[in-house]
Amino acid sequence: LTLPSEMKVSMSSVVAAAAAALLAASASAASSTPTQQVINMLSEMHSKGEKMMEVEKKTFAAYAEWVDDRAKEISFEIRDGAAQIEELISFVTKADRDAAALGREISSLDAEINKLEGEKAAATSNRKEEHDEYLKMSQDYAESVDALERAIQVLGSQDFDRAQAESMLQKMASTVPGMPRVLAAFMQEKNRGSALRGDGAPAVAAYEFQAGGIMELLESLLSKFKGELSDVEEAESNQAHEFALVELHLSDTVAKDTSDRDEKAVAKGKTQGASAKAKGELTETQAEKASDESLKMEIETTYRAKSAQFEENQAVRVQELEAIAKAVEIISSPEVSSSYAKHVNLAQMKPTSLLQLSRSRHLAAAKQSAASLLNKAAIALNSKALADAASHALADPFAKVISMIEGLLDKLKEEAAAEADHKSWCDEQLKHNKLKRNKKTAQVGQLSATIDGQSATIYEQGATVTKLVAEQGDLTKAIQEATAQREAEKAENTATIADAASGIDAVSKAIVILKKFYSSQEASFLQQKKQVPEMAAYKGMQSSTGGVVGMLEVIESDFSRLKAETEASEKSAATEYDSFMDVSQASKKAKHDAEVQLRLDKDQTEFEQSQTEKELRLTEEELGKANEYYGFLKPSCLEVHVSWEERVMKRKEEIEALKQAYTLLDQKS
Repeated sequence: LTLPSEMKVSMSSVVAAAAAALLAASASAASSTPTQQVINMLSEMHSKGEKMMEVEKKTFAAYAEWVDDRAKEISFEIRDGAAQIEELISFVTKADRDAAALGREISSLDAEINKLEGEKAAATSNRKEEHDEYLKMSQDYAESVDALERAIQVLGSQDFDRAQAESMLQKMASTVPGMPRVLAAFMQEKNRGSALRGDGAPAVAAYEFQAGGIMELLESLLSKFKGELSDVEEAESNQAHEFALVELHLSDTVAKDTSDRDEKAVAKGKTQGASAKAKGELTETQAEKASDESLKMEIETTYRAKSAQFEENQAVRVQELEAIAKAVEIISSPEVSSSYAKHVNLAQMKPTSLLQLSRSRHLAAAKQSAASLLNKAAIALNSKALADAASHALADPFAKVISMIEGLLDKLKEEAAAEADHKSWCDEQLKHNKLKRNKKTAQVGQLSATIDGQSATIYEQGATVTKLVAEQGDLTKAIQEATAQREAEKAENTATIADAASGIDAVSKAIVILKKFYSSQEASFLQQKKQVPEMAAYKGMQSSTGGVVGMLEVIESDFSRLKAETEASEKSAATEYDSFMDVSQASKKAKHDAEVQLRLDKDQTEFEQSQTEKELRLTEEELGKANEYYGFLKPSCLEVHVSWEERVMKRKEEIEALKQAYTLLDQKS
């Protein structure tokens, strides 16, 4: 508090001096001389001034020490806050950069996965087309080979001439599958052969024809078609194997990229959560640092103002002590004391009736002047205390009026001191309360943001877990369906292979038996041909043996082809199934591992969220208490009709009015 220049002299010194003057006036009849009393009063004022000056020095020294300690403490806190802010900014920058890099990597992996899935779908579609084409060509070649074998068997078992053979082939083309293609190839080869001969030779007999031309051409076509069928089957096997390798590679790559993508997504979520938390801490630390800097500036500004006031007070006190000492020296000089003793003491020895009468008039006039002064001040300042003092100044005795004014002065000073203490207490409490409310508000905002981030992370993790569980269920279902289909297919192929093998074995035995029998009959006929038979020798059903044996050989060939095709199909299906199982099991394991890790991460995030929510509740409770305390402070510290500065100024004017009244009364005493 800075006092006006007319009140820089200690109020206590003035009151003490006034009280001493009143005592001197009321004790004029004492044995000591008035000059001696004034000297004693001035000496006491000098002693009190020195003590008050020393007390003020000690008080300011303690205050200066507190300011120095507090400033150092706040400076350390500001330095630590600056270092922490720098670390948090660096961490947030790095975390945001890492999260952005992870986001780009995730996008790149998503694009790569989509690309690989597209390549896999395209390869699967292409493989299906190749397999469908193989099935069609394989069926065509198989039917053509079967038709050729039947045609060769039929032509070999009967005696046909060329025209009959071609007619028979044309009839078979309308009933036997694959025969139209055989007939077309036959006619093409025939025309090529005729073009090469160009001799116009006539057709030969059936027996000559059977030994040459058409049979050789059909057998050549049979060999050619079997070779092409073998090439087609080999190409199909190679393409199936190549597709299995490509599919396995693409599936493994997709599984690896998916696993990497999930790991990076989890890492990105954790990094973003850490960045959000660090940003909250950064905001809180910056607010605390700004608050510390503001508090330090306020302390230093207040200290500079109080230092200036202290220096000014000390200078005034020194001047006051010098003035008192000079006054004591002057009054104590022989010129003053001797003259006063010579003239004033003699006058006091005269009759005092007129003097007492004059003194009473003067006292009444002083009381009237003091009452008028106090009344005017009471009206101007709207002060009930001054109005009461004015009324008492007229009604009460002179000594009582002086005592009353002294009491009012002391009361007003006590009220001013109490109000100053209350103002200081209010300022301190309001400042600390505001800092606390700001701090807790920032913490509530930060914790709420952290909880929102954790909720988003938990939702994303839960959605990912649900997706992984669904994908694992789809894989499990696909594995079960593929396994059931494979088992049924394997059982069917095994039974087909076994039936074909049994058929081959049985037909082979039948062919061996028939060939052995007719071979023995042919040898017996040749031996008996040299003798003249008495009757025609029975050689067996030679005319039909070729047809029966030929048909059995065709059946044996059908069984062999069925067995070979089924074995090849079984091998290809087993390879595809094994490849599918490897890829599916690997993908299922990767998804299961990712699910387990995500569940652990989700549980950890939920635990951290519960702790953060608990911390938020406690912080909100503390903020509520701070707001409640602020509501308690407002009526007594903020909600006032007159500002503190106005109240201080009014109280100063009241004290000044009382001092003036006291001076009037003191002069007349």
